[in-house]
Amino acid sequence: MLVEKSAMNIKNSKAEIVMITGASAGIGRATAQAFAKRGGHIGLLARGRAGLEGAKRDVEKLGGRGLILMADVADAQAVEAAAARLENEFGPIDFWINNAMASVFSPIIETRPEEFRRVTEVTYLGYVWGTQAALRRMRPRNRGVIVQVGSALAYRGIPLQSAYCAAKHAIEGFTDSLRCELLHDQKNIHVCIVEMPAVNTPQFGWVKSRLPNQAQPVPPIFQPEVAAAAVVFAATHQRREIYVGLPTLEAIVVNKIAPGFLDRHLARTGFNSQQTNEPKNPDQPDNLFAPVERDFGAHGNFDQRAKKFSVELWLDKNRAIIFSAILIFIVMAAGLFLAHLHHNL
Repeated sequence: MLVEKSAMNIKNSKAEIVMITGASAGIGRATAQAFAKRGGHIGLLARGRAGLEGAKRDVEKLGGRGLILMADVADAQAVEAAAARLENEFGPIDFWINNAMASVFSPIIETRPEEFRRVTEVTYLGYVWGTQAALRRMRPRNRGVIVQVGSALAYRGIPLQSAYCAAKHAIEGFTDSLRCELLHDQKNIHVCIVEMPAVNTPQFGWVKSRLPNQAQPVPPIFQPEVAAAAVVFAATHQRREIYVGLPTLEAIVVNKIAPGFLDRHLARTGFNSQQTNEPKNPDQPDNLFAPVERDFGAHGNFDQRAKKFSVELWLDKNRAIIFSAILIFIVMAAGLFLAHLHHNL
């Protein structure tokens, strides 16, 4: 594991100390930018140096400080070493964001054993190793927040992404167990899962794919800044779980009510909805076993189709105010009704 050295030791800083896995692109990159705007000191963990250097430039341009931590989240020892180096450079970690992922677009029968294993090691076990590294530091201090970047696909698997869906399912069970243990031990460590919709990230340009056409997120698509805003909100508020976007809520609720209907619906639509009309580039590299050394940034190729705002997320974030306003309205309406009734009597 390679680590970029910091120019100075800032252990005594009051800034938020944040570890973000998968920080070189997509949701992780946008989340690093969001924390940087808050003045955060951020551990940027991923495999590719080009993307990490770009993320560090973003963070420092926006007012934060970044530390490049080149590591593979599938390597538990590398994750532990990265956590130790971050705390040595910046101080105690406040927020640990598990976000790194890998996927394969392929029918189950064509997916190779080593591909299932790799996706599981990155997308599931990477969260386990990250969580353990965070807990080793947070438990003695009895404080800290762990955010698991989840997906609607944790509740509703879709065709052609079985390895990824299974890993996201596993994160749910792992996190439920973690919460119970923290409650039993009376630890003041908060854990939140943020369930994501389809997001316009670069992964669709580097994902390993056996699809005939170019892979795409299932519409409707949201910009990574929407996802990042949800992650920052999750880190700074005591929520158990956050659903981002109405499609996430719909997928989870409908699957609870009518899973068989979704089976048939996805059998009809789930293959075409994950592909554009453009043939796949046969020379497109994939990042499953090694990084694609290029700075992809936060956004993918679907800016013109991606939403910059989620009404559902706004309502979720402001639910206390909304519920209070509704309650006040009901009380006032009841008061007016009783006054009118009393006047007529």
